[in-house]
Amino acid sequence: MVSSTVALGLTAATVLVFTGVGLFAARGRIDSVETYISARDSAGSGTLAATVIASMMGVWILLSPAEAGAAFGGLPAVLGYAIGSAIPLVLFIPVGARIREVMPAGHSLTEFAYARFGSGMYLLVLLVSVFYMFIFLAAEMTGIAGALALVADVPLWQTSLLIGGFVLIYTTYGGLLASIVTDTVQTLVILPLLAVGFGGALLSLGGTGEFHATVVSADPTLLDPTFGPGLKFGLYVAFALLGANMLNQGVWQRVYAADGERTLRRGMGIAAVVVVPMLLLSGLFGIAAAGLGLTESGSASIAFFLVVAEAFPAWVTLAVVVLAVLLVMSSADTMFNAIASVVTADLARLLDDPDQRTLWLGGRGLTVAVALAAMFIGAQGYSVLQLFLTADLLAAGVFVPFLAGLYTERLTGPGAMVSGVAGLVVGFAYFPSLRGLVAAVPGIGSLLPAPSFLVAFAGATLVSAALTAAATLLGGADADLDDLGREVRALDDPVADGGSER
Repeated sequence: MVSSTVALGLTAATVLVFTGVGLFAARGRIDSVETYISARDSAGSGTLAATVIASMMGVWILLSPAEAGAAFGGLPAVLGYAIGSAIPLVLFIPVGARIREVMPAGHSLTEFAYARFGSGMYLLVLLVSVFYMFIFLAAEMTGIAGALALVADVPLWQTSLLIGGFVLIYTTYGGLLASIVTDTVQTLVILPLLAVGFGGALLSLGGTGEFHATVVSADPTLLDPTFGPGLKFGLYVAFALLGANMLNQGVWQRVYAADGERTLRRGMGIAAVVVVPMLLLSGLFGIAAAGLGLTESGSASIAFFLVVAEAFPAWVTLAVVVLAVLLVMSSADTMFNAIASVVTADLARLLDDPDQRTLWLGGRGLTVAVALAAMFIGAQGYSVLQLFLTADLLAAGVFVPFLAGLYTERLTGPGAMVSGVAGLVVGFAYFPSLRGLVAAVPGIGSLLPAPSFLVAFAGATLVSAALTAAATLLGGADADLDDLGREVRALDDPVADGGSER
């Protein structure tokens, strides 16, 4: 085991360096709330690809895909994670272009929900989006705290407080600009570290032939691409990731940060290609852990780091610690900025003639509160995969009617809301850890079906999609999509409605 003092010192050095990078990058460039939360039209193709990769690929990629490979179905489960993570990025190419066309001065998905559907759907999207971002943060803090506790016996609360605190410093100062710059540098470090880490593990385990023989002798289904439970897991996790990322405010921010539609296409396309091997490499660590018998005690949630502790010398383990810290920082600063942008944009609309100081304090204050809560959850040691699946289910039931509003004027606000809520009810009824909420309704418990992750996610998505189609056919012209862009303004110079004159 690595010394806790050395691991904690290396973690502190890493966060200090990137805090300095973020502060320096934003120095003198944040002259308004608008610049702070949007960084509009500032990123080229390479920068956009790097910031999307870094913001989406947090430390969960070292935990959830490996846990899936070790405990939920081997290779097909890992493939589901890899392909499921790429699909939303490909979909964001046309959807992102449509977002920029319909609401060119927009800042957040909740802004669009309010302008397009009204207060009911706005509240539903707000709750789901903020809950997802909170769970994402909590899962990231849980993952890195658990990793350092395993490899160096660092107390959970120390890791959460150290990393979360420093990320807050540069994000509350530099906003999205600081996040994009640090993301770009972090991606350039993360990708080679992950590749070298997997290569080093493979060599330590005897090479590809020995790795294959060991895994197959332990459990041949781990490398069977047709293994039924793994295919089922891969399918429902693809539904989960699709919904979650389409309602990920961090990605919406980066859609607006692209300096044009061509950049958007190239950046998202590059990111979609890169994330597949990243997740495959990570997931193979879980398969290796199961093949070596390291997860027999129910520790699949830390399978990646079990292999690291088993196969790597101390100095390589420290390099993996740096990798994990960078992954957490790159995703945590995204969530902090995403929450700040949602809060700030909504305050601009809700308050009567807010000034810049009010918007600054409101957005930053709530972000700090959410961050502290996420750090607290992160110190409890919950399963990262279970945390993510819970948040993903909510998004799976809501994203279809939400996105449909970008393309049709016939879908009404009540129609979208009913579609989303119905999808959530179906998902809750089948989701193993949430169906108790439905069962609490008198007379409902005995009617609940058998729990199933696949039916929960697919059912939530497909039921909401079917009802969205029906509501669109039955609805009337409820919105003028060409007029939505005039309802949202930049925040450089607040006026009575919280926007700005352009």
